[in-house]
Amino acid sequence: MSAGTLVSVEQYLNTAYDPDVEYVDGVLVERNVGDWLHSLIQSNILFALRKKYPSLKVVPELRSQTTATRFRLPDITVLMAPPQTRYLLEAALIAVEILSEDDRMTQVVEKLTEYEAKGIRNIWVIDPRLQLVSVFTKGALVPVQGDSVRAEQLDVELTRAEIFQA
Repeated sequence: MSAGTLVSVEQYLNTAYDPDVEYVDGVLVERNVGDWLHSLIQSNILFALRKKYPSLKVVPELRSQTTATRFRLPDITVLMAPPQTRYLLEAALIAVEILSEDDRMTQVVEKLTEYEAKGIRNIWVIDPRLQLVSVFTKGALVPVQGDSVRAEQLDVELTRAEIFQA
């Protein structure tokens, strides 16, 4: 597929990409594929959430529709039950984005804003290099004070030690 070629939603949803890509208004958008630190933090979060909350569905990089013409791939998606289709149409309980060194803040904030507009109430942003945890709420990235991040109106929390263990 050449640069600038528009792709239909149907074509995107029925094509496997390696590595997977996001879909923004007909354009395939490459993601920064995780390096070691990104992958380690992603693994830590997946393992900790699955172990502490076995009733939740915790998965990496699930295609998730944010608007009619946009599909994103949160680093981690937390659900009460599996989606009814191969990709997620409704709002997740929690979406986690783990920053990579090459991420551009404007693109990250655009994605977080889409999650919030979709109705995701718990959006966690993890910076592995600086060991920072933030939540995105009401259009703002708010640093988490204290030792743990909690999901609003859910009894779900992770400690910094669980997230950043080596």
